[in-house]
Amino acid sequence: MASQSHVETLALREQFDTAGQQKDASTLGMWLFLITEIMFFGGMFLAYSVYRGIYPTIFAIASTSLNVYIGAANTVVLLCSSFTMVLAVRAAQLGQRRAIIVFLVLTLALGTVFLGVKAYEWKEKFEEHHIPGQAAFHLEGVSADQQGHAQLFFSLYFAMTGLHALHMVIGAGILTVLIFQARRGKFTADYMTPVDVAGLYWHFVDIIWIFLFPLLYLIDRHLK
Repeated sequence: MASQSHVETLALREQFDTAGQQKDASTLGMWLFLITEIMFFGGMFLAYSVYRGIYPTIFAIASTSLNVYIGAANTVVLLCSSFTMVLAVRAAQLGQRRAIIVFLVLTLALGTVFLGVKAYEWKEKFEEHHIPGQAAFHLEGVSADQQGHAQLFFSLYFAMTGLHALHMVIGAGILTVLIFQARRGKFTADYMTPVDVAGLYWHFVDIIWIFLFPLLYLIDRHLK
């Protein structure tokens, strides 16, 4: 049974014996959550793999309609946001409040840029009539009887990138809360667990995009 003799602080709540135990519990909780997210995204990756195997040429043609340069630029933006998040966690470990705020703000700004670019890409798809279920849907280079197969690709494209974007929005909300908390001096070298576990979440979202980018933008482009 946990000892009740210590004074409760942010770094050591009454139900824990040590600060390390509390941090390990928080980290484990985040890892368990991320495992459920992996299974969630895994179902979508499985569906994508199955349909890509069935309609490889159609998927390749549909892939070439995406702007690979914008996708690559957005990948760089997201990788940079992972770097600034690492710096924020390190600053938290050192108890450097100003640095925590600066790096969290930079991470949030880069995440916002990513979402803005993604919104621009979606707008392009609307203008090009590449929206699944749209009466005017048409993909150049695909015969009329295979347009439905092309819609499968874009259905997965919007579902996968949309779900990823939703996680980015949630992450941006978390970062905003952390920034306000850091400004109030909540985090110290002894207590920086929220920044640490938020970093795990942010890196997970970045890793998902590292898989999405080649799968959606770079598949068998020579087949067009």
